[in-house]
Amino acid sequence: MEFIYSMPTKIYFAQDAILKNKDVFNTIGSKALIVTGRSSAKINGSYDDIRKALTDTGVNYILFDQVEENPSLETIEKGSKIGKENNVDFVIGIGGGSPMDAAKAMAVFIKNPQVNIDNIFTSGKLDSVPVVAVATTSGTGSEVTQYSIVTSNKERTKKNLGQSIFPKVAFLDSKYTYKLPYDITVNTAIDAFTHLVEGYLNSNSTNMSDIYGEKGFELFRYCFEKLINKELSPEFRSKVMMASAMAGIQIAQNGTSLPHGMGYPLTYFKGLPHGLANGVLTIEYLKSFKDQRRIERMLSLLGFSHLDELESVFKSLINVKLDITVEEINEYSKKFFSNKDKLKNHTEEVELEDIVRIYSKSLLKD
Repeated sequence: MEFIYSMPTKIYFAQDAILKNKDVFNTIGSKALIVTGRSSAKINGSYDDIRKALTDTGVNYILFDQVEENPSLETIEKGSKIGKENNVDFVIGIGGGSPMDAAKAMAVFIKNPQVNIDNIFTSGKLDSVPVVAVATTSGTGSEVTQYSIVTSNKERTKKNLGQSIFPKVAFLDSKYTYKLPYDITVNTAIDAFTHLVEGYLNSNSTNMSDIYGEKGFELFRYCFEKLINKELSPEFRSKVMMASAMAGIQIAQNGTSLPHGMGYPLTYFKGLPHGLANGVLTIEYLKSFKDQRRIERMLSLLGFSHLDELESVFKSLINVKLDITVEEINEYSKKFFSNKDKLKNHTEEVELEDIVRIYSKSLLKD
């Protein structure tokens, strides 16, 4: 048995986690750049909790609340400029994946003034100022991963920034998710589930990472039932947030696999939310495996005896209708297949026709 395991993020998982542990902030820095979307952090109470904690501990802050869904490098450069001009020494990302990923990227830009949107992908390994992550959805896992997924308009795609930016601290308080609409709750939960699937069925998986994947599947046995029945109780919110964190810890070790990479053009070109872009491809991805033993283990943990049962769950939760052509599928497939780094986490040999088949069976109507 051989593996490398690194999880440097300290997680506070509790109701009122921020206020109960506010003294953490003045051990990290003296002035923070708070990074959020335009409104959700103010609506769900997370921004107010952060402001109170910082005020109580004497930490100064400045707000950047202009992060869009699937944050662009242009937005990241804009936010980091404000951070540099105000001499911040750490960054707090509040939200779902977009604000947290943007916060991580800004932390790199702030630490390295020579970096900009034109050279970030060719600048080698870089340090960042510390990052604090406050998750307000249950799906991205960004609060416990080193990844920062950004939109490169120049390359017309979403991609990883290419740096390792683990948050120093992550606050997980499910009360911030209580008012999430049902569709967003589903989309983000599907994202978390695909992290579990792709991290578990992965060439990098180990006994250590499997602990998180298998426990996550056990939690989703409960979460899927509640999602289908629309029973979004505080207990559900807590358990799906825990499952999302476990999924994040697993992909921090292993990375994701085919559906994530294949889903990026569906988000960039078709506007499909990230979780749905992964989810709509997942069943055909699972069917494509020649060796089904790990999938059978996964299904058992979910309480299913056959993949058809998981497919029924997905059909009840996901209703995606995309205007997409065969030509577009072929274009996306060729671009994805040409990047061998995106294929290496898959446990079996992949051919171009496999990628085309997964896209086609998932997206083209009979």
